[in-house]
Amino acid sequence: MFYAIVGQDAEGSLAKRAAARPAHLERLQHLQDEGRLLLAGPFPAIDAIDPGAAGFSGSLIVAEFDTLGDAQAWASADPYVTAGVYGDVSVKPFKKVLPA
Repeated sequence: MFYAIVGQDAEGSLAKRAAARPAHLERLQHLQDEGRLLLAGPFPAIDAIDPGAAGFSGSLIVAEFDTLGDAQAWASADPYVTAGVYGDVSVKPFKKVLPA
């Protein structure tokens, strides 16, 4: 089943985000290589593809896991969590409807 992982960035975490990004992307690449990643990306803090110094307000990851517990454990070990980029993370079951 798919799970939506939504991380909300902590205030002033842009430098931490930049430092942890390579390790964060490596984990996402691993999910993609296994065919389990549906989509992933950040939420720009302003209405721009490249928000510059405004940074990001969080991220969305939709990926396949065996159980909600597995998705929560994976999210808890993300470098953005351990580095203090995310101040809050929610994990919810996700049902993909479209595109078919």
